[in-house]
Amino acid sequence: MTSRTVSDTVVIDLSAFDGFLFDLDGVITRTAALHAAAWKKLFDDYLTAHAADAGTAFVPFDIVTDYRRHVDGKPRHAGIRDFLASRDIRLPDGTPQDEASQDTVYGLGKRKNRYFLASLEQVGVRVYQSAVVLVREARSLGVKTAVVSSSRNTAAILRVAGLTSLFQVRVDGVDAVRMGLPGKPDPAMFLEAARRLGVQQARSVVFEDATAGVEAGRQGGFGLVIGVGDRDHAERLREHGADVVVADLGAIRLTPRAAAAS
Repeated sequence: MTSRTVSDTVVIDLSAFDGFLFDLDGVITRTAALHAAAWKKLFDDYLTAHAADAGTAFVPFDIVTDYRRHVDGKPRHAGIRDFLASRDIRLPDGTPQDEASQDTVYGLGKRKNRYFLASLEQVGVRVYQSAVVLVREARSLGVKTAVVSSSRNTAAILRVAGLTSLFQVRVDGVDAVRMGLPGKPDPAMFLEAARRLGVQQARSVVFEDATAGVEAGRQGGFGLVIGVGDRDHAERLREHGADVVVADLGAIRLTPRAAAAS
């Protein structure tokens, strides 16, 4: 199997694992496209104005490469800083009280969130049903589950999708701000989820579609890091720490503890 292929089937022996930790966007829900579109609108509008002021050419935000490299899986403000830095642009952070119209990191963050929430209400949330089936099967077999997302809209997304009760623990962007947890690729949010579940990271599996997320899983010492992505994304997921990559969580097969021990 080359580094660019994805696995058709991955068998997880539950005698070795007690906890499953899932990213949200792109793993459980199909809101990644809404996020990417909101980021593109935010940055293209800002870059158009910036190019006019600076007398330089406008280079648009690439909804695939720029999104994956600079903002996917990261806290909102980190994504803004990282993408703008890639264009040699640095804005003042401002304060949480900044208005969405202000050209600060906090201002742009509020602007992006408005775009996303408007799309969320208009379009709704699509769900990867195979992921929901996996979470429910895992729980029925005694595995503890958590959702770990940098999004501050995690609770709203789960509510709109009808998945609020799917996970036993939720660690999200609101928790990260409240507790001062650094975002992915730092493993702090995953480690906090494992702590709340009462499981050891070495006996836990991380499911992630973002390079920042699989890197966090690897740095955190988690027992298994599963990347979720297509063949074009598989190589980067492996480079950043995924043990294996699947195109869909329907490829996961669970071996119950009793069966594994017999």
